[in-house]
Amino acid sequence: MKKNVTVIGAGIVGMATASYLRRDGHDVTVVTLHPPGEYCSFGNAGMLNNAGCVPQAMPGVLWKVPGYLTDPLGPLVVRWPYLVKAMPWMLRFLANATARQAERASIALYSLIRDTVPTYRELVKWAGATDLVRRSGYLVAYDSERSYQGDTLAWRLRRDRGVKTEVLDGAGIRRLMPQLGPDYVRGVHVLDQGYVANPERLVKALAARFQKDGGIILQRNVLDIETGEGGVTALATDAGRLPVETLVVCAGVHSSELTARLGEPVPIEAERGYHVTYSDPGLQLPMPVHVSDAKVFVTPMEMGVRIAGQAEFSGIYAEPNYQRAAVLEIHMKRMFPQVRMADSTRWMGRRPSTPDSLPVIGVSMKQKNVYYGFGHGHLGLCGGAPTARLIADLIAGRPPAIDLAPFRVNRF
Repeated sequence: MKKNVTVIGAGIVGMATASYLRRDGHDVTVVTLHPPGEYCSFGNAGMLNNAGCVPQAMPGVLWKVPGYLTDPLGPLVVRWPYLVKAMPWMLRFLANATARQAERASIALYSLIRDTVPTYRELVKWAGATDLVRRSGYLVAYDSERSYQGDTLAWRLRRDRGVKTEVLDGAGIRRLMPQLGPDYVRGVHVLDQGYVANPERLVKALAARFQKDGGIILQRNVLDIETGEGGVTALATDAGRLPVETLVVCAGVHSSELTARLGEPVPIEAERGYHVTYSDPGLQLPMPVHVSDAKVFVTPMEMGVRIAGQAEFSGIYAEPNYQRAAVLEIHMKRMFPQVRMADSTRWMGRRPSTPDSLPVIGVSMKQKNVYYGFGHGHLGLCGGAPTARLIADLIAGRPPAIDLAPFRVNRF
């Protein structure tokens, strides 16, 4: 049955959701503060890796935190004035860092992102941008055997889900990635993965096809949500009142601000990440590279090469600290000593992260005409199209392809 659907958010999750809904024949309006693809989805590492099925909350993470925080090149930063506000989320995160919960989260994540590459291939074919999704493996590099052994549980979780890998020694790393520096002694070649050559252009391509097919995009700020006996009735925006029949919240890190107004608060933290993109790096990378200790990805893209990573906790609205991007540049020079760094750009984005590393996907428990798709953390791009397809199935009355219980909004 044809419905009028309003989607809040024009990042990859929001635009993919709007696209699937429009393909189903619904009348769809996207409401967004920022132009499509120009907020968090703009600057991610581009990975479409079902090997990302390992949660951030892992056993032993507590003992790693002091080292991360005291290392000026470490992957984690907490701005101390923000620590008190972030503490409840962090305590919940640590409570999830058990072997039992890691297993459960891994099973749920893999069910969501298992088919991320074929799902995106279907979507970019519809959008006329098939060149953006590229199938490849990726390399994970370690500078010591000890570091590799420290990730034993993570690799077991991936193997148990069916992710295929090849373990490499130093010589194998050099054969696979000749330009990588000499410091790396152990590697894992993760097979049958993929990446996006330009995440911003992907979102904009979806937006363009969506509008061509009659979808509407309104650039407005949602100030409040009106509810009645039947659920949500309207959005109050800076451009006036917008009536709502069916609502989908895909607003990334701002989603918790909206769900709180609907009586369903969700613990979301802005896990801020940075990137540096080099337009003329002088590198020929056959595939993306991940350095586990530094928590960075280096991805070949159509605009050059991008290094992305870092986890900074300072809230949604604090100004960027581009010293964190400078740390990425140091890691880049270590990974690829011959890299040309003269022509580069820096960026900061806000990952919407939950304390159990699982997104919120499914129906509202309190508003009968509301659906949720947000909180993907490090897997926003990877989980974007699969989440969109699930939401479209729910709205159409089709049974979802996976069990959505682990992603329910009232689990916290």
